[in-house]
Formats: sequence, structure tokens, C-alpha cells
Amino acid sequence: MSEAASESRTNAAEYTVSEISGALKRTVEDVFGNVRVRGEISGYRGPHSSGHAYFALKDDRARLDAVVWKGTMSRLKFRPEEGMEVIATGKLTTYPGKSNYQIVIDNLEPAGAGALMALLEERKRRLQAEGLFDTGRKRLLPFMPRVIGVVTSPTGSVIRDIIHRIKDRFPLHVLVWPVRVQGETAGAEVTAAVNGFNALAWDGTIQRPDLLIVARGGGSLEDLWGFNDEALARAVAASAIPVISAVGHETDWTLIDLVADVRAPTPTGAAEIAVPVKADLEATLASLGARLKAAVLRNFERKRQAARAAARALPSPDQLLALPRRRLDEATSRLGRALSVSVDRKRARLQGQRLTPATLSRRMNEARTLTGRDLARAQAAFFAIVRERRARFSRTATRLSPAPIVRRQKLQGDALAALARRQDRVISVRLERLRGQLSQADRLLTTLSHKAVLARGFVLVKDADGAVIKHAAEVASGMALSLEFADGTADAIATSGTAKPKAVAKPVAKAKEPGNQGSLF
Repeated sequence: MSEAASESRTNAAEYTVSEISGALKRTVEDVFGNVRVRGEISGYRGPHSSGHAYFALKDDRARLDAVVWKGTMSRLKFRPEEGMEVIATGKLTTYPGKSNYQIVIDNLEPAGAGALMALLEERKRRLQAEGLFDTGRKRLLPFMPRVIGVVTSPTGSVIRDIIHRIKDRFPLHVLVWPVRVQGETAGAEVTAAVNGFNALAWDGTIQRPDLLIVARGGGSLEDLWGFNDEALARAVAASAIPVISAVGHETDWTLIDLVADVRAPTPTGAAEIAVPVKADLEATLASLGARLKAAVLRNFERKRQAARAAARALPSPDQLLALPRRRLDEATSRLGRALSVSVDRKRARLQGQRLTPATLSRRMNEARTLTGRDLARAQAAFFAIVRERRARFSRTATRLSPAPIVRRQKLQGDALAALARRQDRVISVRLERLRGQLSQADRLLTTLSHKAVLARGFVLVKDADGAVIKHAAEVASGMALSLEFADGTADAIATSGTAKPKAVAKPVAKAKEPGNQGSLF
């Protein structure tokens, strides 16, 4: 009876657990539908396998559970880290399964510039430890790029300054990849632009740039925060195309400035670094060409003077041939007189002798005796030589054997092979030397040839006979001309001129006199 009486005396409403949990959830969400909470991140272990992130915000006296859904996590400007002080924007809600409350975060930002700088320093230390800032990995910029890719906003003054500066210094093709340079998506868009330029083919419809410029005007740390994105820094470090960073003013710096191959103080300075001054290059080439021409002329003049000096030291042909010519003249005169004297002497000797049969018989007997004696001596000498040669052959035959012959043949074969190898080397060296002389002569012929002058726009004028016309005074009105260009010839007729037409003289054949033969001289 007492328990029934107590129940009848209370009039409090009765709730189920689900009803009270739902009432608390609605009340908290209605009152705290949009709040900003400042605190330190605690218990952050990165995104869950589902893509959501669970952690807590705390201060020195309390702790608040927090959750960031997967869709919101991808839109955050920076990556949450353990111990970072942040400002979270979202709504409070309850979790009936554990009877606790939490904040569902829609936006997360560092708590002031100090936190941003701390985050930036932490990223800088991590990337530096990986070697992304090392000077050794940075590449040299191309001296004369054909195509330059620019990653910047298409509507700002930066792109106009870059294009104007490039046009003034060295006009070339510029590709612009439009991106946002400020805001939540700035870092992702610039990263996609750098990767997109690197994905272009060299021979594609859109030619791949030889150099990239990532540019933006000045601003605060928050304005330039997109260029401190870690993914952007890694994309610039991995870029196969050299990158110039021109973000902010000279006093501003971002992570991309440390990773890029070259940092420019301003976007205009990046354009000046990217291309040389065309007028200066032309002036330098003209100066070098003039110096080369002057050096060649001086060398030719020096060689000419040396040849003249050597010619002066040598005797003339008349001096070299004077003494032999005199000896020949004297010998010719002596030869004529000697022939006359010899003929007279032979004639006198023949006239002084009488030829009789007895004399002829005596001389024939004397000649027969001498011939018989010489024949006997020749036979004896012949047989002696035969005996000597037979004895020498016998001695040689006994001394020779197959083994020495084979050894001598082997030595002779080795010597012949060595001589053949030496001959091949000598021939190779000789051919290489002749090839170098031919190449040098070809270069000299190309340098001295008038074809190079014609290739620069000059014309060689010839008359109908093929003679070169050097002065305007040699041209007569109506005169047929032949114009030689670098790639061919063309005929022309002179419409004016001061020279008189040349009279064509017909050759007259000289009649030969009867009985006379034409001379060759």
C-alpha cells in the first residue's frame, strides 16, 4: 500500500532513454547550431579508413570531442596535426550511444599567424630533411627556351607584366594555365597546372614548355598560404621541366620558393631571368663575327707576308738555271768540235792502212789463235765454276734440314704478319690524316666560297658570255644578264645603262701559202 501511495503522489513525466537522448540532441543542435571553438588538437591520428577524422579539442580545463567528415576533410586548407592550436567552426551535437556531446567541424583554421608560421616551419623542416631544398638537385634553366609555361591568374596584372617583359626582351610562345592564386583551392589548382604541363608531349598539339613560371603578386601570409601547400612543393620538386618561382614580393617567401630551381624577386624579374635580351645577343654575335673576320684577314695577311719573305730569300729561276745553262752551251760547242776531230782522225787512220790478202790472212790467223785461247780458258773456267757450285750445293744440302726451314718460314710468317699489321695501322693513320686535311679544306672552301655571300641575299651578275660584272658602268641598256642566286639562276634584260655595246669581232682565217706548213709557235 505504501508503494502505490508514493506512485500516486508524483506527477513527473516519464521518458524512455531514446526520448530523453533525442530531446537533448535537438536542444543542443538548436542552441549551438553554429559555433567557433578555439582549442588544441589532441588525439589526432590522421583520417580513419572511412576518410573521417576523429580527435578532441582541449584547453587547460576541459575537453571536447570533434569529428571531421570525409567531404569536409578534403576541403581543409591544411592538414591537422597533434598539438596544433586551431579555431574550429561547426555545430554541436550529441552521440546517444555514449551519452556524450561533440562538435561536427565544417571549417578548420590555425589560431593566428603564429600557428601558421609554426605549421610552415614544421613543413619546411620535414621537406628539408627529405632533401627537396638541396642545391644539387636543382637544374639549370635553358638559355633560350622555345615555349614558356606560366601558371598564374589570367585576369591579374602579373600575367600582363610577364608577357610584356618577354615581348620586350625576346618574343616567343607563352602558354598560360589559368588558376586561382588565393583561396582554399589555390594550392590544388597550381599543383594540377604543374603536373598538367609535365604531362604534355614534346610533339603534341600543344607543345610542352621548356620552362615554367609560377607567379603571383604580393600579399599577406594568409593570401600566399596556397603556395605553402605540401603537395604543390612535391609537384614542383618532381617536375621534369625547370621551374622559376615568382610568388609575392622580394621579402615574401613560400615553400615553392625553396623547392623551385630558381626564385625570382618579382614576376617581372622571372621574365627577365627566363629569356635573354635579343638585341644584346644580336650585338654579341655581330661583334664576334667582326672579330672572327678580322682575325681571319690578319691570319691571311700574316701568311701572305711570310710567303713573300720566303720568296725573297729564294733565288730566281734564272739564277738557278744560269750555271747549268752555261755548262750545257759549252758542252754543246765542245761536242761539235770533238765529233769533227774524231771523224778526221778515223779518216786519216783508214787512209794510211792498206788492206791486202796476206794482211787479212795474218789478222784472221791471229784472231783464230786468240779465239781458241779464249775458248780454252772459258771452258776451263766453266768447269771450275761448275765444280765449285756443285761442292757448295752439296755443303748447303747437308747443312739444310726441314726443321730449320720450317722455323725460318714461321719467323718469316710472323714478320710478315707484323708488317701487315703495321701496314694497316699506317694506312689508317694516313687515311685519318688525309680525312682531316680534306675536312679542313672543305671548311676553308665553304668559308671562302661566294655561295655563303649569296645565301645572305646578294646576287652575282654576269653578262651573256658568263663574265662577272663588277661595276654599273659595264651595263648597257638592253644587255642580257644572268643573275645567280643562292638557289639558282635567272635571266634578265637591263633597262638602262651607260656602257656602249661591245662589237663582236669575227675571226679571220689566215690563208696558207702553197707548199708551206703551219707553225706550232
